[in-house]
Amino acid sequence: MPEKETVEAAKRDLQEGKSPSTAAGEFVREEIDHVREGKHGARSAKQAIAIGLSKARRAGIPLKAPKEGSTSAETRRKAAQDTRRGKEDPVTSEEGSTKRGKARLEAMKREPKSSVSHAALSKQTKSAAKRRSSKSRSASATKAAGTRRRASA
Repeated sequence: MPEKETVEAAKRDLQEGKSPSTAAGEFVREEIDHVREGKHGARSAKQAIAIGLSKARRAGIPLKAPKEGSTSAETRRKAAQDTRRGKEDPVTSEEGSTKRGKARLEAMKREPKSSVSHAALSKQTKSAAKRRSSKSRSASATKAAGTRRRASA
């Protein structure tokens, strides 16, 4: 489950008016850190990102489920389930360890740690960007440029 600092940072992002996806980035960062420090592994960069987003939804971050056609029905159903859990009973700290939870963690410990290397994350980012249109990429870059603070001279 997410660390206390991660939940606080995400809530702070939301209070500052940042988008839910920005707040969810805190959970993704935490997950990548966990894999890098050897807490557990991930089969791919995509899996590490998905775990982070799932944790964010369960912690009450109002992320929308993926659009139809972009992922499987099972993934959308799981995202909706996580969102409901986040609304009803947000998971904001470590919980009791169950037999199933321990088995999941043991299985993840056998996964590779190199899946979140700088090269692997760069490859994932580039392949995700390729799937978007030029117009879409340009629009998000323009939006990002507008949020940057001006360098004081």
